[in-house]
Amino acid sequence: MQNTPRPLILGSTSRYRRELLERLRLPFEVCAPHVDESPLPQETPGELAKRLALAKAQAIAQRFPKAIVIGSDQVADLNGIALGKPGTHERATEQLRAMSGQTVVFHTALAVVCEESGFTAQDTALVSTRFRSLSAAEIESYLQAEQPYDCAGSAKSEGLGISLLAAIDSDDPTALIGLPLIRTCEMLRQAGLDPLLHGKTGAAS
Repeated sequence: MQNTPRPLILGSTSRYRRELLERLRLPFEVCAPHVDESPLPQETPGELAKRLALAKAQAIAQRFPKAIVIGSDQVADLNGIALGKPGTHERATEQLRAMSGQTVVFHTALAVVCEESGFTAQDTALVSTRFRSLSAAEIESYLQAEQPYDCAGSAKSEGLGISLLAAIDSDDPTALIGLPLIRTCEMLRQAGLDPLLHGKTGAAS
């Protein structure tokens, strides 16, 4: 067993994932994976999220084979239709109108890969969200206030977006924000990097 833990890399430029991973108090670097996120023909939202999470982790792991790499991707699923990051105010408005009064399932896929050790683990956290019936005025007011154009499904549940929802159901509460930390901790332990032993809370064994 090695005494010095492997370096950790987050294969994402998402500030939300970076902020979540910082909670584990592990030193890590951030690296952009540069993966084409276009869906494949007939690909379901869950399949898309899972494929992209692994592709992101593998792309970085090939460049840094000694590192433990985290890849993640989130896709909102509205009745089988994938909703990604809106990018613009107009598209965000369309997404929220479509989700009004509906149940939307967020697929937050996670992959942890270490090229040198041959370690690969994958999982997907499902978050079922029920949106309130939203008025046009509520949608416009929310978008002006928070401008969530870089969020799948056009809402930030950790911010004012929580007011759009009637209910949330998940077994991994940070998954909706972008990184399921319960699953992340488990996969990192399996890969040989325990947040409680290798983070700032304790000494490496």
